[in-house]
Amino acid sequence: MNRKLTSEGKILVLGRIGKVHGIKGWLKLSSFTSPAENILNYPLLKAEIAQSWTELEIDQSRPQANSLLVHFKGYDTPEVARTLTGLELSVDREELPDLETGEFYWYQLQGMKVVNQQGDLFGQVIQMLETGANDVLVVKPDEADEACVDDRERLIPFLTDSVIEKVDLETGVITVNWETDYLE
Repeated sequence: MNRKLTSEGKILVLGRIGKVHGIKGWLKLSSFTSPAENILNYPLLKAEIAQSWTELEIDQSRPQANSLLVHFKGYDTPEVARTLTGLELSVDREELPDLETGEFYWYQLQGMKVVNQQGDLFGQVIQMLETGANDVLVVKPDEADEACVDDRERLIPFLTDSVIEKVDLETGVITVNWETDYLE
């Protein structure tokens, strides 16, 4: 499973530009991909600047502690590069590589309904967490949907060999091996 890709329509946010580093326009980059260097597979990234999408081209990069340092073509001074600070970097969904059967991007799981094997509706996936051991679905009941079994938020491990029974992207339903009273 791939990490924190958040979606807005057909655009996926892959990272955020941090502060300027040095005197030649380099910037820190927080990547939301896993591994972090995967963001460099997209040399042209989109950023919303002055309410329109602008393509930014990474022409140089290097690792730096827990982040990446990048340089964007045409942003050669700290003053010019500083205008990019805080911007989110995105790509079109169509640019993502195809995944193997049984693999999913996080954005595909967000918003899906979660039911157990008995058909009890827990709610929908509002977020994914990376814990180190495994990814976790954050499932929150839909207040407008009276079919939810209760009003509890659940953290359900994304373990395809024991907890996750089925992910049906067509119907938008994840079936889990999870009891309604688990961890009460």
